[in-house]
Amino acid sequence: MSATGPAQRVTIVAIGPREAVELVAAQGAGAELTVLCVEEGGKDGRAALDRALADAGRRGCKVVGSPRTVGTQDGGDGLLRELRALRPQRVRLADPDPTHVSYDEERDVPVHDEPAGNADAALAALTAARAYQLESGAPVFVDCHRAGAGQGPCAAPQPRYPDPAHWLTEGFDGRLTAFLPSAAGVVRWTQREPGGAAWQGPELLPGPRLMPGLRVVRDAHGFPHLFALRRTPLKDGGDDLAVVRAAQYRTGHPLTPWHSLGSPNPGNRHRSREVGFPAAAFDGAGGLFVFVRNFGHSVSCRHQGADGVWTPWQHLRGVRVADELVAVTTAGGEVELFARARDSAAVLRWHRSGPDGAWTEDRSVPLSPRPGSMAAGPEPGTILFRDLGTNEPCVWWPGAAGPVPLGGTEGAGPVTGTRGVEVDGWAYSLLIRSGPGGTCAVGMHVEGRADAGVWWNEVPADSAVMPAVVQDRAGIVTLATLAGSQLALSHRESPSGGFEFIDWYTV
Repeated sequence: MSATGPAQRVTIVAIGPREAVELVAAQGAGAELTVLCVEEGGKDGRAALDRALADAGRRGCKVVGSPRTVGTQDGGDGLLRELRALRPQRVRLADPDPTHVSYDEERDVPVHDEPAGNADAALAALTAARAYQLESGAPVFVDCHRAGAGQGPCAAPQPRYPDPAHWLTEGFDGRLTAFLPSAAGVVRWTQREPGGAAWQGPELLPGPRLMPGLRVVRDAHGFPHLFALRRTPLKDGGDDLAVVRAAQYRTGHPLTPWHSLGSPNPGNRHRSREVGFPAAAFDGAGGLFVFVRNFGHSVSCRHQGADGVWTPWQHLRGVRVADELVAVTTAGGEVELFARARDSAAVLRWHRSGPDGAWTEDRSVPLSPRPGSMAAGPEPGTILFRDLGTNEPCVWWPGAAGPVPLGGTEGAGPVTGTRGVEVDGWAYSLLIRSGPGGTCAVGMHVEGRADAGVWWNEVPADSAVMPAVVQDRAGIVTLATLAGSQLALSHRESPSGGFEFIDWYTV
């Protein structure tokens, strides 16, 4: 049985019809789609949007009504009224903090290659979506897209915030927790008993003015740590974006307060808005490394030692990078960083010669990933990605001659997984990815032997997010996705034999 239900209600908000075209094109099949524009736009823009909506209808979307114009002169009340009437489960927006293409030294301001109102419209819509979620109590999930990002086969808009990759995690007490970002903050579902089918949630966790992105990293003790970006107003106008972190030390209980790690470009109303989304990993000694792309399109890093003391932000010089960083922990307990290059299809790697060694940039990584597809692999030190040319998932690790193809070119976004899954006494790595039309596909290969072949099976589920997988300490493998706004789950039928999964159920 597939985890399907009514079509997901998606509302696109853009400054004008022309700017809405890319967002409509990025919407997959099966959605109930509505478009709101802040400005009416010209005749050509409206015609282009009509064509984009017709294309969306042909690929399986249900277009509800004609695009409507909703100004923001009333402080966004008009947008909020529209959201109340539409009751969207997902909102698609432009990038609220676009990346500069050059800098005007005379005026001391960054220069962007998109309409100045794009970001303002996105922020107004995000504010309205937050307000609607808080008053309705229903989760509203948000996608923010960079306009015109990507080249060649990846010319579609790329996400401002990465797809949550490891959002299903096991806690210290053996119970599972699902964390996802929403318009009003992080929402959480909690398993009531280890291995049980009963869950509670969704519960909105406090988090003032968090942007709709989330990174979940588990430490060596089993505690999940959450990383996000938080917006705060500056005294002289504008907003500051800072990296923030919280942890869950007791499953189902409140998180720690969100602690600010600051920004490599703090206090500047223009520069701080462009801080990239954080990547993080723990080393074998319990230290934590946090990486971001900075305003200059290089990498900045902070480190918290096992004693709890943080270093200042350190600038790692090298090739300019895109806002797509992945941190991994090697079998020897060292943290390494992979980053997609900004101006080419290359990937850069930073590593150290030891706990106190300097960071070294490696430009010889033989990868060309599709934007938005990189993730840490289930085996130590490995990275998963989709090939730029073929869209096929691949795995690579330092020392390998080249990437190992994993098969299964359907779908989009990252591939994740878990290791140590036992079948008839053998240890396997289990992979999960989106499949055709946003469904869920599960693959497996002998641990450490991806080159021996991967067996993929579709586990039908219409997912609004990238699916996730975790294996708990009892050996139970659980898959998770979203059906509308509900958490959908499936379990492996046998803890030690075969890869069959039970029917999906929602909580």
